[in-house]
Amino acid sequence: MARMPCCFHGGRPRTWDGAADTAHPFLMMAMARITRGVLARPLVLYDGDCAFCRRWAARWQWRTQGRVSYRPGRGWRRWLLGIPKVDMRKAMQLVEPSGRVSRGAEALFRALAASPRRGTRVAARLGLLPGVLHLAQGVYAVVARHRGRAAGVDRWLFGRAVVPHEYRWVRWGFLRLLGGTFLIAFTSLGRQVRGLYGTQGLRPVAERLAAERREEPSALARWRRIPSLFWLDASDAALVRGCRAGQVLSLALLFNVAPRPSVSLLWALYLSYVAVGREFLSFQWDVLLLELGLLAVLTAPGGLRPGLGRDEPSALDVFLFRLLVFRLYFGSGLSKLQSGDTTWRELSACEHYYETAPLPTRGGWYAHHLPRRLQRASTAGVLWLETVVPFLAFGPRRLRQFAFWSLSGLQAAIFATGNYGIFNVQSCVLGLWLLDDAALRRALPLKEGPAARPRPWWRTGVSALVASPLLVLGASEVLRRFSGWQRHQPERVGSMMTWLESRARPLRSVNPYGLFSVMTVQRPEIRVEGSDDGEHWKEYAFRYKVGDPARPPRQVAPHQPRLDWQMWFAALGSPPGWFVAFLARLLEGSPDVLGLLADNPFPERPPRMVRAVLYDYRMTDLAERRRTGSWWRREALGLYVPPLSLAPGPRPQGRIPALQWQARA
Repeated sequence: MARMPCCFHGGRPRTWDGAADTAHPFLMMAMARITRGVLARPLVLYDGDCAFCRRWAARWQWRTQGRVSYRPGRGWRRWLLGIPKVDMRKAMQLVEPSGRVSRGAEALFRALAASPRRGTRVAARLGLLPGVLHLAQGVYAVVARHRGRAAGVDRWLFGRAVVPHEYRWVRWGFLRLLGGTFLIAFTSLGRQVRGLYGTQGLRPVAERLAAERREEPSALARWRRIPSLFWLDASDAALVRGCRAGQVLSLALLFNVAPRPSVSLLWALYLSYVAVGREFLSFQWDVLLLELGLLAVLTAPGGLRPGLGRDEPSALDVFLFRLLVFRLYFGSGLSKLQSGDTTWRELSACEHYYETAPLPTRGGWYAHHLPRRLQRASTAGVLWLETVVPFLAFGPRRLRQFAFWSLSGLQAAIFATGNYGIFNVQSCVLGLWLLDDAALRRALPLKEGPAARPRPWWRTGVSALVASPLLVLGASEVLRRFSGWQRHQPERVGSMMTWLESRARPLRSVNPYGLFSVMTVQRPEIRVEGSDDGEHWKEYAFRYKVGDPARPPRQVAPHQPRLDWQMWFAALGSPPGWFVAFLARLLEGSPDVLGLLADNPFPERPPRMVRAVLYDYRMTDLAERRRTGSWWRREALGLYVPPLSLAPGPRPQGRIPALQWQARA
């Protein structure tokens, strides 16, 4: 029996049996009718000798889950079904129990329309629309004519697997690592929460919420504006207990104990801090953690100890995570290009980045002295990684794996050269959704879990209903970056999006991202000093901020010292309100605020006055470093804040004390 022509390519037909070619036409028609009449389910015929055809037939068979039969189109099957050789040589054939025969792209869509998977059925029905079907037939014909090349491309893009990849191990690993990320975040915040938000801190939460109660009598309106559990209790003890509860819930998620309730409570608890945290909890990694937490609520399995979970993450769940990967990196890259900043356009940004990073590291100090050509290549590489590679998040698995390793490498470089809190950790954790279970098994000794059950239809519907606003807002956030989109947006759509954004904004769970869109080229630093006589000044040393030129930069991430970070921002402009409160707390001798610093130069009693002096810092070169031992050289620029002292009069408990200027400098 000669080889049958491939169902995916053309070419001159080869006869399989001379007897069949000379059989009586009426006999063939009768046999075809009888055979079709006894078919219990649709039958797809494909070329069994073609590896490309076999792989795709196996993939489609997995999609239809036994509702469609797939068989090699051997000669006797074709003869019994009455399919002419001229049709079989051009494309795959679908024979339905009703007797209908279709081929090519139409046969594919009609076969997939029998799938029990709702998403597959919807996609197949869309493919049968007249215009779409015509285009699909053209694509099918091109692939059929070049099946050899198509097979190579298919193996390179999709690998040798013939069924869609699972994501239960990906979900399992993501939730465990997300629990670890929350644990770091709450532990880091717990060490600073009293100094930042306590009654003797820089931004007392109780004071702010009391002011909100006076301005807004409606409790519901207050909760919508500031969704925080601290409306119930904003005492110092409650702030500390919240961090402790966050640590316990993080450990529960880390050890896979009730993951869905655990991550839900973690999201609500961290949102409670961010909603009242103002500038100290306004970093992009804070809102990114909230967005990760909300998506985790949608995909986390139920049960007390669910293991891998009984059901597979839905396609919508996976897509939302990959959309977030795209938004995070593409938003950062696009903001750099749209900012008009000359350092990015001239590829000189990395020449300034390591020196002006908020909290530089020793690795950043050495990177600053790399050759200029390498610095420019690094800048071009960052732009390429953030504007081109993110599109691979929606590509085939090999391209997604390339994107994962490329973006993870970028995060490793950022971690080594700058202290950005939990940003690098959570970005890599999010990147896991670019992989699949098969990729994880090749890298880790993971076992095959029990077979996943189909997700109940009602849960699929509920998840889709909850996730739809997130999908719409995420897509809108990307499109809004292009001015033409807003001009051509229908007015009704714009009104609906405005309403939806106003409701979602307090939850901080769909956010724009754009790190380092404008590169700072100078490094001003603030030195805070205290004095009893106005002549002799002692410096308040910070734990991690750049200060003593002889002190080497420190690696502190993933912990984030939030006061040290905000000191960098404060030096770039005029003194913000929290900085004045900081000086007042130093004059008051607040132990909670002093606990945020490295030491207290006035251990006996607070100073009579404080001031702030501005310096310009530059990294020393290698020769100067070896000669002097200094990592920095600095030059005084003048007073940032002139001497201040406490104003006379009563000091209400928990309020920031009033200050007055001093004539003596």
